[in-house]
Amino acid sequence: MSMYFPAQGFVLAAGKVLFGNPWFGLLIATSLMCAAICWMLQAWLPASWAFLGGMFAVVHLALFSYWIDTYTGAGSLAALGGALVLGGLPRFTRNQRVHHALLMALGVVLLANTRPFEGLLLFVAVSAFICRWYFSSGCKLTKSRLLLRSAAALVLLIVATLGMGYYNFRVFGSPYTLPYTINRATYGVAPYFIWQSPRPVPIYHNEQMRQLYSSEEMSYYNKVHSLRLYPVVFVYRTFVVSEFYAGLTLLPLLAMLSHVFRDRRLRFLALFLIIALGANAIQIFFVPHYLAPFTAAFYAVGLQCARHFRQWKPGDRPIGRTLVRFAILASLLLVCLRPFAEDLHFKLSDRGSVAWEWLGVENFGKPRADVERALEHLPGKQLAVVRYSGDHEPDDEWVYNCADIDASKIIWARELDPASNLQLIRYYNSRKVWLIQPDQSPLEIVPYVMQDKRASTPRW
Repeated sequence: MSMYFPAQGFVLAAGKVLFGNPWFGLLIATSLMCAAICWMLQAWLPASWAFLGGMFAVVHLALFSYWIDTYTGAGSLAALGGALVLGGLPRFTRNQRVHHALLMALGVVLLANTRPFEGLLLFVAVSAFICRWYFSSGCKLTKSRLLLRSAAALVLLIVATLGMGYYNFRVFGSPYTLPYTINRATYGVAPYFIWQSPRPVPIYHNEQMRQLYSSEEMSYYNKVHSLRLYPVVFVYRTFVVSEFYAGLTLLPLLAMLSHVFRDRRLRFLALFLIIALGANAIQIFFVPHYLAPFTAAFYAVGLQCARHFRQWKPGDRPIGRTLVRFAILASLLLVCLRPFAEDLHFKLSDRGSVAWEWLGVENFGKPRADVERALEHLPGKQLAVVRYSGDHEPDDEWVYNCADIDASKIIWARELDPASNLQLIRYYNSRKVWLIQPDQSPLEIVPYVMQDKRASTPRW
């Protein structure tokens, strides 16, 4: 079972079953995310600005980011859930429609099954907003009538909660056991939050797992725990958030952030983002999709900053309007330039966070796909035994399989000790066994020999 919550797996499985490829499930989820962000913005901003925000989500998140180019993180689903909650909030407080309450409940369910910690923050903030609205804004609904309008949403939340508990019970034996906690208890050394202590180092069965969990993760944990280095980590995280959700060309518009706090309508979103970013700062690890539930809120506050900046007229000259247009056009131009950068001899950044999070994944995973394609064309079933070098990058994983492993044409396995390797080969004795060494150049596919003597096979 995956260590992650089931929503992303469900979407990928639906894409596989319905269209033959899991990416189509991700494409549909990302498309719904962009539409939901636009719908959410229409509840907080004028329609033209909401449309701009929706298009910004399309070109910045749905084209080249790792949310659409990889199966990592469930960013699109979490952002979809957050947009449904924040889009339904002002609509429900305005007219108390049942379908708005249902959409908010659906958003909460998505958040609970993608990013539950951040989803809980959003749920608490929205609940506080609704309570304040009900008790202090002159709401004329009685408690019974408000409960009636919310009944369908409450039923959806109860059913989803029972379903999550049943899923956990069937997989882990307890409705309260989360998949992520099982994984971390088995392999992890570094804790979740800054006040927690590291766990004892477990026994790992291969060097790559040991390097990832006890070396790389602990190195980052030590930086976060250092009074001297934590400010650097915090600044870096802030830069990554700004870079991923806005882009450097739009950052100057945040100079008007103080004006957003004065806007009665947008003040809730601005204050909530401050609290959410503060809550994220107490976590050990950080990747941009951790904040995916707040994507629509980021866009709303950013667009409101742009609206204020547009009104800036020093000396009665429309400098603000010109700068806003330039920033938006420059941002869109840079994104549209991405597919043609190589042909136009533009050098793209090779810095890790930019290449992975913003520009797209380029050729990441292509060598494995080439090997898999070559093995697919061979007759019969195949077993690919992967041998990593001592300095292999743990994030470049080659060993993963389809859900029904034994029925797969190609099975990928990691080379372990001789006894384990022999047991593996005997279990799959009807398969042709190949040795794959990802860190070798040029990459070869050769028959696997237990004594580690490679047969002479032409390179491909």
